[in-house]
Amino acid sequence: MALYEDFAPQPTSSAELPDPLPLLRSLTQGALEVLAGVREVEQLARWFTEEAYAALVTRANLSARARSARRVAPTRPVYRILSTRCSAPADGVVEATIVVAGPARTRAVAIRLEGYDRRWRVTTLAVL
Repeated sequence: MALYEDFAPQPTSSAELPDPLPLLRSLTQGALEVLAGVREVEQLARWFTEEAYAALVTRANLSARARSARRVAPTRPVYRILSTRCSAPADGVVEATIVVAGPARTRAVAIRLEGYDRRWRVTTLAVL
């Protein structure tokens, strides 16, 4: 079994990873654009684990169905990041909450990043 474990994603220490803040901001914008229907979800795939990606795809499909039922065309969202709060509960893990203000409402995006194969990967993303 040890041979196959070498092919699985390898955890990476925080010291070997870049500053997560720019990535958190980009992923927040990207996820909101996916949910708005103006960005393809595949563009974010490399930054997500399989489970988190599947959840984003499901949420994007539900958003698309809701827009279709209301006959609303996708439009690029205009958001302003109000605050970003980060914590590191363990080595190679960052949990963040990003508060964004849009024209209609303010939303919170919760993201958990974990270091795998020398880069950050989203393991959980929730848009509230």
